[in-house]
Amino acid sequence: MKRFFHTMSAFALAFNCTVALAQNYPAKPVRMIVHFPPGGPTDIVARAVAQKLTDAWGQQLIIDNRPSAGGIIGVELVARAVPDGHTLLFGTGGSMAIMPALGTKLPYDVVKDFAPISLVVINPQILVFHPSFPPNSVKDLIAYAKTRPGAINYASVGPGSPQHLGVEMLKSMTGIDLVHIPYKGTAPAMTDVLAGQIPLMFNSMPTVLQHIKGGKLKGIAVGSAKRSPAMPDTPTVAESGVPGFDYVTWYGMFAPAATPRPVITKLNAEVVKILSEREVSQRLAVQGADPSPSTPEQLGRYMQEEQNRWRKVIKSANLKLD
Repeated sequence: MKRFFHTMSAFALAFNCTVALAQNYPAKPVRMIVHFPPGGPTDIVARAVAQKLTDAWGQQLIIDNRPSAGGIIGVELVARAVPDGHTLLFGTGGSMAIMPALGTKLPYDVVKDFAPISLVVINPQILVFHPSFPPNSVKDLIAYAKTRPGAINYASVGPGSPQHLGVEMLKSMTGIDLVHIPYKGTAPAMTDVLAGQIPLMFNSMPTVLQHIKGGKLKGIAVGSAKRSPAMPDTPTVAESGVPGFDYVTWYGMFAPAATPRPVITKLNAEVVKILSEREVSQRLAVQGADPSPSTPEQLGRYMQEEQNRWRKVIKSANLKLD
């Protein structure tokens, strides 16, 4: 009996400490790892959320940019961080779904080592052509490419990136043969596409919208299943002759796996509230980002669904990364 009461007392003490931690959270500045350089689409969205959290809490949420191949360094930092909610990850579909789907040897497990907080945005990708490239639609591209197998290049921001796999999905669904030219990041890839050195690529809305509006690129089709409010007159790839095509990138917030549930709940509630604010949703929508708050459980399921979907694309394309 004494052992029972001792166990119950220990449980009650631990529970009370956890509740107290959540009530006092955040007790100090919070660091959120973004595994891309400042100024890019991921960083822009992360900073919009971070500023609102700073305002709500009265504690600064600091963006810590840790760019690296596939984001491995930044993601591992969070996996190994003290699980008290003061180190967070602004994860992407690339780091949390595609990298594991590729079979890449990672120093962490995206399911076991992380606690999902909330999905933040779904970001439709858009297929863009240089103005000098003759095709003006997805159907044109398919017809043009079938008469020139292996003669048309496309750019991506690196092997295994969403931009790489998006075109590989298009190839596998249409039977066309395009040649992958990988770059070390968005900036160098966009430089060559804008110069006409590479005729086409998939890229995020925030990166290409100004170039489309300025006539420097042709916005051909969006990869998502539905049209983007940012470009309502631009068709989807699916309605342009490739039924079932659905390709988006996404951003979500994560904490180390052992972070107390009350802290996760508090974070989730604040993020959902922020993404529901008209000012924030309009700011993100202008960039083509679709605010998509979720429960932690919904984000966990979505991440695993995305892994399964990309595994099929990777297997179909017979992709292997060294």
